Amino acid sequence: MNLIKPFLYVGIGGMLGSMARYLLHLIISSRYVSVFPWGTFTVNLAGCLLIGLLVGLESRHVLINDPLKWLLITGLCGGFTTFSTFSIEGLGLIHQEQYLSYFGYAAGSVVLGLLATYIGFMMIKWLA
Repeated sequence: MNLIKPFLYVGIGGMLGSMARYLLHLIISSRYVSVFPWGTFTVNLAGCLLIGLLVGLESRHVLINDPLKWLLITGLCGGFTTFSTFSIEGLGLIHQEQYLSYFGYAAGSVVLGLLATYIGFMMIKWLA
C-alpha cells in the first residue's frame, strides 16, 4: 500500500486539529482565568465527543471512506487531542469486556505518563 496518501490526509487533519486545539484553548483560557486548566479540560472533552461521533458514524457505515477516516479520526482528532484516542481505545476494551486490560491501560497511562513527564523534567533539571 502506498503510504503517501494516508500520511498526507493524517498530516492535514493533524495540522487542522492542532490549530483548532490551540484556538479553543486560547478562547477558554482567556475567559476563565483559574488555577484549573479549563482550556485543556474542555479540549479533551470536546475531542472525546468528536471522536465518539465520528466512530459512531463509521459504525453506521456513514463514514466509510478511508481518506475521510484518516483525515478526521486519525488526523483531526489526533491533532486536536490524543485524549480522544485514549478514550476510544479504552471504550473498545470495555466493549470487548477486557476490564483488567482497560484498568491497566487507563491507570497505567495516567500514572506512568505523569511519572515519565516528571522524570523527563527532572533529567533536564539535573543536567542543567
